[in-house]
Amino acid sequence: MTDTPVDILLVEDNPNDVELTLHALKNACNITHICVVRDGVEALDFTFCTGVYSQRNPQHQPRLILMDLKLPRIDGLQVLRRLKNDPLTQAIPVVALTSSSDPHDVAETYNLGVNSYIVKPVDFDEFIHVARLLGSYWLQVNHLPGG
Repeated sequence: MTDTPVDILLVEDNPNDVELTLHALKNACNITHICVVRDGVEALDFTFCTGVYSQRNPQHQPRLILMDLKLPRIDGLQVLRRLKNDPLTQAIPVVALTSSSDPHDVAETYNLGVNSYIVKPVDFDEFIHVARLLGSYWLQVNHLPGG
């Protein structure tokens, strides 16, 4: 396992959405350092350098986490709660990129500290457009603490 700094941690269990998101981000924003994890446990292991990621340098946190809410093992709300309650990870921007437009999900994620809530577009071109905008804004326009 390499210990390269990661621009984006993509937390997504749907292989089609992973492929579309990676395609859009790599082509539009020239982003090459993207790590994909498939569930909430892997997301927490990555950010807190535990499990299979125990050798990862905790100083190399992702600049952005794009996360689905409906995840296996541990859902996105539980992951978000843990990330935003820990000083090591609370400043990492987290964008919910999910199929849920449920007002309860939207309210709960904002209450837990999500930085943005995006409902995944169903249309292919619109999905690509949204993913490109996300990458451009969060990695090229937005300024993070210490950066």
